[in-house]
Amino acid sequence: MDAKIKIWEVYNERRCVRTYLGHKQAVRDVSFDNDGARFLSAGYDRYVKLWDTETGACISKFTSRKIPYCAKFNPEADKQHLIVAGTSDKKIVCWDTNSGEIVQEYDRHLGAVNTITFVDDNRRFVSTSDDKSLRVWEWDVPVDMKYIADPTMHSMPAVTLSPNTKWLACQSMNNQVMIFSARERFKWNRKKIFKGHMVAGYACAVDFSPDMSYLISGDADGKLYVWDWKTTKLFNKFKAHDGVCIGALWHPHETSKVATAGWDGLIKYWD
Repeated sequence: MDAKIKIWEVYNERRCVRTYLGHKQAVRDVSFDNDGARFLSAGYDRYVKLWDTETGACISKFTSRKIPYCAKFNPEADKQHLIVAGTSDKKIVCWDTNSGEIVQEYDRHLGAVNTITFVDDNRRFVSTSDDKSLRVWEWDVPVDMKYIADPTMHSMPAVTLSPNTKWLACQSMNNQVMIFSARERFKWNRKKIFKGHMVAGYACAVDFSPDMSYLISGDADGKLYVWDWKTTKLFNKFKAHDGVCIGALWHPHETSKVATAGWDGLIKYWD
């Protein structure tokens, strides 16, 4: 909210290693490239900025004159110069960071685009939007190959791909986490519904444990919920923050540790 981006150490003193200044308004999304040398930030000042992680320099900035809600690098090694951003005017815009030009626009959603997730060996990506649909795109083909919408569906402003790349966990605004297959058919898995938490109106992040035995999510009351992936039963819940618990991330290597971020301005690291 303060327009700053900070990078923190997980080990040692857990100090703030660097602060990146450049956005004029709050930052909505941050994502790294494959080796972490550069990252993208999407701000309410309508710019997507490309940063050098090490030096803190802003390498370049891109705008479609609309607010970007999410920004991602193409994860393919030979396509790391291509970035996509989901915007407030219903489009997904692709820039070539080498030339600074817009090289593709995916313009099919009927509401602001909230998330972009690469699937299927990065040949495709999935987007979710305020129009309550989920769309699947072939890379560089501006027509969605799959459109998933259902009268019972709500908007899904947070999406995470599972570690085995088989499933997409989507935080749905009717207070449940919905699971879709991330392979050929992108079918909704009706057997796996995770609920009990309150998230209506907040894009609380979801994450899997690295061994896929648990699913976690924050909620509007500041609680962290942990479900058993196989049975979908609630395994544990506890008060993590005073405000909304907006972020929850499982440590990829130390498999007992979880980081949470709250609207109380704190990041907490749990064991």
